[in-house]
Amino acid sequence: MTIVFGPSGLGGVKEAISNLEEYHKLGFGACEISFTYGPYIKSEEDARVIGEAAERLGIKLSIHVPYWINLNSKESGKVEKSKERILECCRIGTWLGAYIVVFHPGYYSEDKEETYQNIKSRIIEIMQEMNEKEYTPKLAPETMGKVNVFGSAEEISRLVNETGCDFCIDFAHILARDKEYRFDEVLKMFEKQNVLHIHFSGIEYGELGEKKHKKTTEDELRALLEHLPRDKEFVIVNESPNPVGDSVLGLSIYSEFGEKS
Repeated sequence: MTIVFGPSGLGGVKEAISNLEEYHKLGFGACEISFTYGPYIKSEEDARVIGEAAERLGIKLSIHVPYWINLNSKESGKVEKSKERILECCRIGTWLGAYIVVFHPGYYSEDKEETYQNIKSRIIEIMQEMNEKEYTPKLAPETMGKVNVFGSAEEISRLVNETGCDFCIDFAHILARDKEYRFDEVLKMFEKQNVLHIHFSGIEYGELGEKKHKKTTEDELRALLEHLPRDKEFVIVNESPNPVGDSVLGLSIYSEFGEKS
């Protein structure tokens, strides 16, 4: 089993390389660039310099697409804008050498199967355009944490099997949505894949699902690591309010697992 840890958040363009160097010193092997409110890395030159630094430092880059995505909107204009935002992140991700682009797929309409088919067809369209434009990251819909939002583990697994897209398993979201982590059950759904992109952090949730991320506890991290199969590669990105500190904690616990094996 190989696991790399890293935070969600790179910082601005000016401090990106110094932050990557600090992440390397801390032992991180991953970093997810959060384009929460839109891509802030604008130029190809900046992206390539950052990507080259990440490669030199052994840090796998991923991107999180802006949150305002709905591939199941009844308004065709909103669907097209969603596709454009995802594709823009894939274009920048190609410059960066990012290996995966994570996104929230959309919201349910009245019929869940219709929602699934709409989102599936639009993911296929995006992947076709990515192929035509020779964009290199993998496309990864994420498991979602609210019960009224598309993205159960079963739905994401089905998309992977039927479209060939990649995926992001957010176990905090699964806990908030299903009231349990379902580690073994969920990992079984993705057993054909050798590299698994995982989000993990503490989370506050209620009956309808997630409320907000919180600090990740040692017990939570141990529970995750104890359930990961030994024949896979994992990228674990932390999205807590202290993603760097929690990634350091995860790496420390993982090193103990290595000593025991």
